[in-house]
Amino acid sequence: MVDVAVVDYGMGNLHSVAKAVEHVAPGARVAVTSDPAEILSAARVVFPGQGAARDCMAAINERGLRDAILTAAAEKPFLGICMGLQVLFAHSEEGDTACLGLFPGNVVRFPDDKMRDDQGNKLKVPHMGWNNVRQMRPHPLWAGIEDGARFYFVHSYYVEPADAGLAIGTSSYPFDFVCACGRDNVFAVQFHPEKSATAGLALLANFATWDGNPTP
Repeated sequence: MVDVAVVDYGMGNLHSVAKAVEHVAPGARVAVTSDPAEILSAARVVFPGQGAARDCMAAINERGLRDAILTAAAEKPFLGICMGLQVLFAHSEEGDTACLGLFPGNVVRFPDDKMRDDQGNKLKVPHMGWNNVRQMRPHPLWAGIEDGARFYFVHSYYVEPADAGLAIGTSSYPFDFVCACGRDNVFAVQFHPEKSATAGLALLANFATWDGNPTP
């Protein structure tokens, strides 16, 4: 049996995620896979992704992965990364896209009229680079990671959960936005832990041993 399945729907640098997991859990059997049966039989599932929401959802549906992703998210430790956070929500403004609907809420674009720093300088979209993440509540995947630790982001859209209780972490660009969400056995982040040096590897190491209980 695979210990960690990395869901492959053709969007994103999946092998960098798999290599990072193998690095922090050298004894784990990690598979990059588009096989629904292999995803469903794995002990844990990582759901990464990059690109446009409409393209991601089309790829998920074309490969017959929707049911496997939703079932895995209901039954086992599940980590969403970047687009793997966004498409867990009901709807994305990007391409007016219906998403998986696991979480209530929307994915919205950084608004042009608010993209100014404290000095009035125009901020670029996409938001790209290192940024601090504030932990909104304790969680096993935050274990050993300092509140305010820096993680690496690349995104033009962010999530607006309809249920405030879903928010586990926030960042700021230039206003506060939710960058980590979770419920039960699901934890999903906007940033890229596989590109986030020590803090990111710590999060992946925590996931590699997480039993799905959200209580520390």
